[in-house]
Amino acid sequence: MEKVPFLEYREVLVTGGTGFLGKTVCRALIARGYLPRLLVRVGSGGSIPDDIRRASRVTPGDITNREAVENAAQSTNAIVHLAGIIGEAPEKGVTFEKVHGEGTRNAVHAAKLWRIPRFVHVSALGAEPGSPGRYFDSKGKAEEIVRQSGLAWTIFRPSGIFGPGDRFIGELGKALRRAPALPVPGDGEFLLQPVFVGDLVKGIVDSLARPDTETTAFDVGGPERFTFNELVDRIAAAAGVRARKVPVPLPRIRRGARFFSRREKFPLSADMLEMLLAGHTCDDGPYYSAFGLTPLPLSGYLAHSKEAGDAGGGGLFPGDAGTSPGMGEKNSRSSTAA
Repeated sequence: MEKVPFLEYREVLVTGGTGFLGKTVCRALIARGYLPRLLVRVGSGGSIPDDIRRASRVTPGDITNREAVENAAQSTNAIVHLAGIIGEAPEKGVTFEKVHGEGTRNAVHAAKLWRIPRFVHVSALGAEPGSPGRYFDSKGKAEEIVRQSGLAWTIFRPSGIFGPGDRFIGELGKALRRAPALPVPGDGEFLLQPVFVGDLVKGIVDSLARPDTETTAFDVGGPERFTFNELVDRIAAAAGVRARKVPVPLPRIRRGARFFSRREKFPLSADMLEMLLAGHTCDDGPYYSAFGLTPLPLSGYLAHSKEAGDAGGGGLFPGDAGTSPGMGEKNSRSSTAA
């Protein structure tokens, strides 16, 4: 009997596959001979690029619906759990607990139900149960769900992520070109260690075939550390403009973020501000050693990219791997990508 080509593929359920990181993961899986199966909310199918749609299977459903996750996971060989949010919309039922907590419990349940041999979970650098920030607390609790699952898991804890389609770099570049000045939270001296999306994705996809990475959590950052002020200066230089920075006292900018974040299109929620102020640095040596990677520095990326001037579509904030970080579909901070 003639072989049906798709039967030779190894299927991998990807939650959050329509987001900035998710699209890159799906393309990498396809290039390696995997068949991604995307769990996509009804109405979000239009955010799947044609090249991914042609080489994937799409299952309608939401990560917070246990039955939908069960159906999507059936007969897959692995789960890559990326879905997440960086801003809540309680009036819509979108909260950190539902997406990060309940969503992760559903993904773990499905893996156990169907005896799926591999589970890869993308968390966030700084995730810790009991953290005063609801985002990091929920991400830390989700990690604990995975760690205690008994599955063959690998966890990735990335710092901010940059790359083609990264909105944070692009939006900063646009703001620097258009606005008379850029508000800077506090003194702007908090540290960031952004990582190139391709360097993170290689580890995620490699780990599926690497039993030696099971029950291991990797902190993932880039090879350079910048203060926020330095980062703005570098983006401004790449965009060909002068950085006009205006420090804003933290109490004032926190009040502003709480007030204006009620508007759905406001780009900075109170939770996002606290994530930024927390700083995101780590010892990434074990990660790059394990996967044999030489990381791409942000400075090198900016030198050969137009992202600083006219990008859009993702984000630098960590952990929102499953949505377009910071915005999501239809420019909404609270959209899930599952």
